[in-house]
Amino acid sequence: MIVPEHHADVSGGWLRAATFGAMDGLVTNIALIAGVGGGGVSRHTLILTGVAGLVAGAISMGLGEYTSVRTQNDQVAAELDKELRELRLNPEGEADELVEMWTARGLPGPLARQVADVLKAHPEQALRVHAQEELGVVPDELPSPWTAALSSFVCFAIGAAVPLLTYLLGYDSLLAALLVGGAGLFGAGALIARFTGRAWWRSGLWQLTLGAAAAGATYVIGALIGVGVS
Repeated sequence: MIVPEHHADVSGGWLRAATFGAMDGLVTNIALIAGVGGGGVSRHTLILTGVAGLVAGAISMGLGEYTSVRTQNDQVAAELDKELRELRLNPEGEADELVEMWTARGLPGPLARQVADVLKAHPEQALRVHAQEELGVVPDELPSPWTAALSSFVCFAIGAAVPLLTYLLGYDSLLAALLVGGAGLFGAGALIARFTGRAWWRSGLWQLTLGAAAAGATYVIGALIGVGVS
């Protein structure tokens, strides 16, 4: 008995948005707190800056994801409408396109012609095949802009909250905040590895390295500006 494989949902639009949102939230607020903390500001100012960055970033990420996915879907819809018109006006020519593509990939010519002729009588089914072959999309599996927006908004907020935890708990240590943020980056990278199949430690270290580079740059800038202002 052959047991069918179960694949992850890679077309819903949530995973990319959630991953990007969480990592952006972590890196943005870690770097923001490092930069402001490097300037020598008070704990209250650090919390205010971090919360403002969390709220502004989460809203921006959510709106950006919604707009980008909605725009992409609208573009795909326009191309599908165009393809459907061509299928109805010139079914023979569209069938010839399929035959040419399939035979170029090694499918026997007679079989390719037989399948293309069958699809020719069913424009809606032919549209699905043409969309996959020519556009690389599945018409009824387009990502949801609302799902992408919500995933990005929530995950950015969660990621951005991590480096704020020590300050919110009453600690007044920039190093502690950066260490917690670094642990969050490593953990997020390790979690991403579960979806990509990569080594968890390597993915975690890569994300930690990127975040550390961003924090180091903003800390130096903040320290220089802070010294100059004082």
